[in-house]
Amino acid sequence: MIRPGSPMSGIGNRSREEGQPRPGGEAVARQPSAAERVRTLVESTASAALTIPGADLGDLGHGVPQARVVTPSGDVFLLVPADSPVARAVAHAQDDDVTAVMEITDVAPVSVPHRIRGRSCVAGWLTSVRDHEEHCAAARLLAERHPAGPVPGEDWALLRLEVGEAYADDLWGQAHVEPEEFAGAAADPLARHEADLLQHLAAAHAEQLRTLCTLLGDVEGTEGTDGAGGGCQAWDSVVPLSLDRFGLRVRLRAADSVWDARFDFPEPVGDITGLRRAMHRLFEAAAS
Repeated sequence: MIRPGSPMSGIGNRSREEGQPRPGGEAVARQPSAAERVRTLVESTASAALTIPGADLGDLGHGVPQARVVTPSGDVFLLVPADSPVARAVAHAQDDDVTAVMEITDVAPVSVPHRIRGRSCVAGWLTSVRDHEEHCAAARLLAERHPAGPVPGEDWALLRLEVGEAYADDLWGQAHVEPEEFAGAAADPLARHEADLLQHLAAAHAEQLRTLCTLLGDVEGTEGTDGAGGGCQAWDSVVPLSLDRFGLRVRLRAADSVWDARFDFPEPVGDITGLRRAMHRLFEAAAS
């Protein structure tokens, strides 16, 4: 499925911050797949940079593309400034394919050591959306996903990225994703609410988060820089780091140690109501 000259070569193993805790040796059974993680990040509002390998486009700037949405077939519609170098490059190519890489940076919405949680790269081929029906369908999708955002028009160019391959390097590890996997994946149902939920947990439930340390002896899938575990008093801070339908990850910090712990929910949750029940049961187990 990857055409000759795929732009993804050499991307791996460079995304996360130096010193970021890595997953441990034991496989964690209940986790989002690499395709789901990439799809979640692509459909998020995280910062993205779009580049055309080999082209001297200069600085494309923060927030380019301005909006993005994934179609049911797995293509990605991108809204970029009409006067941006990448929009001009695609327009100049007319109907020819333009190889491109979109890199999306995942930053924790709360203050933690090593705040960059990872990056996803999606590589493929850019074309302008000229077909009227396709243009209208893309505009509808963008309006649904970004109701307060810009719309295709004189100031904004609508591009389609046909995905050739994708790559994730994040808290779960590194993995390549085939286009069929990306098209068949779904974004995590909690992703749109994750930032608000983590900020709320950090601000209003700090003491309850600390009690989760009592469960560390029973939790699989923990990982860290020093292999430590132990009681709540060993840690200076316990901060919520990430949240998905399978569970909660927190980052613990001591004087010279950073360690991640993962707490699985009893069953995957599909909405905020299910999340409230799962968190309540988690805190109840820690307090018992």
